[in-house]
Amino acid sequence: MSATKTFEYRTVDRAGKHKKGKIEAANKAAAVQQLRQQGLVPVAVVDGDSKLRQEITIPGFGGRTTLKDLAVFARQFATMTASGMSLLRSLAVLEDQVEKAPLKKAIHEVRLDIEGGVSLSGALAKHPKVFPELMVAMVRAGEAGGFLDGAMERMAVNFEKDAALRGKIKGAMTYPVIVLIFTAVLVGAVLAFIVPVFENMFAQFGGELPLPTQILVTGSHSLVWSGPLFIGLIIGSVVLFRRRLEHSPSFRLAYDRFKLRIPVFGPLFTKIAISRFARNFGTLLGVGVPVMQALDVVGATTGNLVITHAMKDLQTAVRDGLPMSAHLGRHPVFPRMVTQMIEVGEESGQISQMLDKVADFYDREVDTAAESLTAAIEPLMVIVMGVAVGGMVLCLYLPMFTIYENVQG
Repeated sequence: MSATKTFEYRTVDRAGKHKKGKIEAANKAAAVQQLRQQGLVPVAVVDGDSKLRQEITIPGFGGRTTLKDLAVFARQFATMTASGMSLLRSLAVLEDQVEKAPLKKAIHEVRLDIEGGVSLSGALAKHPKVFPELMVAMVRAGEAGGFLDGAMERMAVNFEKDAALRGKIKGAMTYPVIVLIFTAVLVGAVLAFIVPVFENMFAQFGGELPLPTQILVTGSHSLVWSGPLFIGLIIGSVVLFRRRLEHSPSFRLAYDRFKLRIPVFGPLFTKIAISRFARNFGTLLGVGVPVMQALDVVGATTGNLVITHAMKDLQTAVRDGLPMSAHLGRHPVFPRMVTQMIEVGEESGQISQMLDKVADFYDREVDTAAESLTAAIEPLMVIVMGVAVGGMVLCLYLPMFTIYENVQG
């Protein structure tokens, strides 16, 4: 007999009554099934044996709605509506159990709008900072086709995979960022505390310091004002760069093109862009969103203007009655395999399924590329840190040779 685990759950019945408790089951799926057999709608089911699942919340941070939050929202919404619970009651339950203030407020206002006669998609569209355009388009298609729960379920899968994709990239970039920050702190500590000690020792013996050591000593003397100035310049440059990206389409397009062509990181960024394009496009077509509207939404959600311009070109092709695959091949960002898969999808009438396969393939490619990049960056970062620290140590010990020669003389 297989071992069982304890799961903590929160449920709601069709009358909207909440219930919390624990249940024994072989796995999470089995726990959910048991709760459904009891006529309950699972809102949350977590492993009760693990106390390390709680997230750390820092005051003032973490209030932004993430893809994970949207995935949970969409999945719970789909579960409740599929069980026969009314739209308003489902939103009331979700509003009650959501913890993040922006999302809770948005759900509350959406519920009020629906009570006033506004459609769910129209109510969601009033909160673009919380509910992305992709979600609004899929809900609108679900409302029109009468399969809102199915659209929400597919949307949850889309958000979960997108969140996993972003997590892989963040994981690949975490190590070099930590190493660079640690190196900067170490260099600052050497300049602030170690260099003055050596400077006093050199002054006792007299003589002229070598140029590298003199530069290090000068850097130590100016650290009080040069350190904050350096940090301020970095922060200011980042702020100005982000504003330029936001307000200058031509600069954003040039930057997005540069990202796709940059050595080492370029192929990774390209695979991410293609994966997101295929996943979003396939998801929208899969729930019945018209092609023209789907292309418009995909162009706005891929996060890369190169893809956005390609989507506009595809809209022109569709408007003229031409196959998308022919126009897609004109854009170098899309590999031949992608255009061929879409061409097969157009011929077989299964373009949504083909796009899902493309997205799955590039998700695996991103995973492999991120692991390879991490493996390549680790020794490089060690070399960078070694050169920085070793160079400073060498500069500090250069005067020792002069002092030794003076003593021998």
